[in-house]
Amino acid sequence: MPRGSKAKYTAEQKRKAAHIEDSYEQKGVSKDEAEARAWATVNKQSGGGEKSGGSGRRKPASAKSEDRKESARRAVASREGHPRNSQASRDTQTVDSLMKEARAKKIPGRSSMRKQALIEALRKAG
Repeated sequence: MPRGSKAKYTAEQKRKAAHIEDSYEQKGVSKDEAEARAWATVNKQSGGGEKSGGSGRRKPASAKSEDRKESARRAVASREGHPRNSQASRDTQTVDSLMKEARAKKIPGRSSMRKQALIEALRKAG
C-alpha cells in the first residue's frame, strides 16, 4: 500500500490514480499492488501533489509574454533616442539614434556631425 497522505493531490490526479488502479485490478494485479502502481504512475507523470507557488518554479507563459513585451517596449524607446538615463548612456548609443534625437531637438548642422560632436550638441541642448 502506498505511503503518505494524498491530501495534497488535485482532484484530477486522484481520478487518474483511481482509473489506473482499476485498470491494473482488471489485469489481475492485487488491490494493494494496483494502488501502489497507480500512485507511482501519477507521481511520475505529474511530479507529485500540488506545488507551492513561487521560488524555483518556472514562469507561466503569460508572464513570459508580458516580460517580452516590456523588453520590446524598452528597446523601441532606446532606439528612438529615449534611453533610460540619457546623459550616461549617450556614449553607448548608435550614431543613428543620436541623429534621431538631434533631429527631434532641431540641432542645426547635425547631418555633418560625427558621434562625439552629436553627443556634445545634445548635452548643450539639454
